[in-house]
Amino acid sequence: MDLMIRIFGEGKDLNALNMGCRALVMYIIMLLFIRISGSRTFGKKTTFDNIIVITIGALLSRVVVGASAFIPTVTAGFVLVMAHRVLAWASLHHKWIDRIIKGPERILYKQGIVEQQNLDKSLMSKGDLMESVRINGNLNNLEVIKEARLERSGEISIIKKE
Repeated sequence: MDLMIRIFGEGKDLNALNMGCRALVMYIIMLLFIRISGSRTFGKKTTFDNIIVITIGALLSRVVVGASAFIPTVTAGFVLVMAHRVLAWASLHHKWIDRIIKGPERILYKQGIVEQQNLDKSLMSKGDLMESVRINGNLNNLEVIKEARLERSGEISIIKKE
């Protein structure tokens, strides 16, 4: 037990070795959590997925700096990862849950018409739309675009006219 305390420290009085060892253990636990949560969590970068990344990072960092006890904090992280997985599964099988969790997609521009109501709902200006057209569509005007859509990930997709 004395060896464990020397390696991992105790309380908030930690040295570099203690924090380094704690960080390594938390890294291994996070790899396990990623496997449980699913790799889509870190690949898709939707708001739904970003919430778990930020929350788990903030929670588990408390163990590294000695601000929270190891077992209860890791348990809380595990519960969050499992809740995320259950919600992801439920959203896969139930459209209404999917819409609540991930939100709707919105058409911002279609066939020559700027959908101002959808821009307003998305808190976007026409200038924001044009910026996305230039960046994502590599275009400088709306006339050559069939559709611009705010996707659920927050990205704006551009479909060019044929």
